[in-house]
Amino acid sequence: MISNLSQGECPPPHPCRLASRYVQRNTESNKREGNPMIKQTIRILAVLSIIVLLQPGCAMVRISPDANEASPVVKELVKTTQSWNGKLLPAYPQGQPEITILRITIPAGARLDTHSHPVINAGVLISGQLTVVAKDGKTLHLKAGDPIVEVVNTVHYGMNQGKVPAEIVVFYAGLIDTPITVVEP
Repeated sequence: MISNLSQGECPPPHPCRLASRYVQRNTESNKREGNPMIKQTIRILAVLSIIVLLQPGCAMVRISPDANEASPVVKELVKTTQSWNGKLLPAYPQGQPEITILRITIPAGARLDTHSHPVINAGVLISGQLTVVAKDGKTLHLKAGDPIVEVVNTVHYGMNQGKVPAEIVVFYAGLIDTPITVVEP
């Protein structure tokens, strides 16, 4: 945490403010009066100044004890009202919601069965590459890290044309006793 104090300024009645007044009064009076103890007073004031500067409240910048911890980073991957093919997502149906999260691994060279999803779903490709092809021929190519908002009630299939398995995590916003995927015959 960074302090809002100006350089050398401390919140009253902090010891550093008292010490600076003491230093100012005593050095001025010693100069005026020609006091023989000036050297000793300067030494004491130097020691007091060091002690005051080491007080945590007098630091120009305060760093919290957790300063070495990393701060959270939030990156919005996608926010939309449309699926990847540009069609509007349907309204959520009435009933008890049921969330399903799947981690799907698609082997290199594999093609998934042609299917559709009766529920809204979205995912993130974690590794590999994936190509999604809709019945009308629209195609989406994904690489690791890419998000996808899937088509709803639209026949499509996915295929991994890469040389390594593709792994995707998909979140389905469905209803109890409603399938999340329907495979075409």
